[in-house]
Amino acid sequence: MKKANGIVLDKQGKPDYCTPSSFRIIVLLETVSKILKRLSALCLASAARSLGLLHPNQCGSLAGLGCFDAVATLTHEVRLLQAASFQVSTLFLDIKGGFDNVCANKLATTLTKGGVSAYLVAWIKSFLSKRQWRLIFHGAPKVFCPVAVGTPQGSPISPLLFVLFIASLHPTLPQGLAISYVDDLTITVGSDSVRSNIRAVQYYFGSVQRQGADLGVAFSVPKTELIHWRTPKDRSDVTFAPIVINDMRFPPSQVVRWLGYWLTPTLHSSVHFLRRLALAKASFTTIQQLSAAAKGLSSCSTGS
Repeated sequence: MKKANGIVLDKQGKPDYCTPSSFRIIVLLETVSKILKRLSALCLASAARSLGLLHPNQCGSLAGLGCFDAVATLTHEVRLLQAASFQVSTLFLDIKGGFDNVCANKLATTLTKGGVSAYLVAWIKSFLSKRQWRLIFHGAPKVFCPVAVGTPQGSPISPLLFVLFIASLHPTLPQGLAISYVDDLTITVGSDSVRSNIRAVQYYFGSVQRQGADLGVAFSVPKTELIHWRTPKDRSDVTFAPIVINDMRFPPSQVVRWLGYWLTPTLHSSVHFLRRLALAKASFTTIQQLSAAAKGLSSCSTGS
C-alpha cells in the first residue's frame, strides 16, 4: 500500500510546457487503500473539528465548506469594512506545490499537541513515510523511487492533511480577515487610506511568509494579485497604488479570478456572469465540433 503510480497531467492554460511546474501529478492508489484512507479521513475530520485544529476561516477539503462559502465570506467582509467607512484592499496568494510540502514529522507534532489520539497520529505518520512512486509518461523508466516528503495528490485524506498542516498560516487581523481555500490564501485589510492598506498587507505577508518558511511552505509570488475595492457609489479617482513583494511590483487588478469567480473592485456580478456565459458558449461550440467530426468518421466508415 506504500507504492503508487503517478500520472503526469498538463496544467491547462500554461504558455509553454518546458518546465515541471506546467504539470501536476495525480497518484493512482489501490482501491482497498483508498477505502481505508477515506475512513481515516472521516475520523480525523471529526477529531480536528472537535479539538479546534482547523482555522475557522479555512474552506475546501472540509464537508459543507466550498468555493461559494469562501467567496461569500470575502465579499461579506469587504462590504462590512466599507460600511464602516474604511478603504479596503485584498491580497490574493497561492501556496507553491502545496501537497508536496507536507512534512510527516511536523504534521504529527502538530496533531499530537492538538490532542489527536496517538493511534491516529501513528497511522498518519506511517501513511506519509517510506512511500514509493513511479511516474507514468511516455519514455519513463517505470522504476519506483522513494518519496521523502509530501502527501499524494489523489488520496482521499491528502487534502485534509494539507489543510491541517497550514492552519497556523492564518494571521489575526484587527481590521480585516484572512480566508483560505486549500492552497489559495487571501489577506483583506481595511484602514483610512489605500497606502495604509498596502503597508499593512506587506507586513502581514511578511509574517505569513516567515511562518510558511518554518513549515517548509513557500508562496508562488508571480501568481500574487492585489485589488483595491470600491463601492458602486464611489466617485473618487481610481487608485493604481501597487504593492512590492520580494522585489516584484504588483499593480492592482481590475478583474481577479478566484476559485472560479471573477471579482471586480465594485463586486459587480455582471463580469462574472458574462465570462461564465462565454465559457459555456465555447464549450458548447467544442461539443458541436466534436459531434460533427464523429458523424463524419461514422459516415466514412459506413461508406467504406
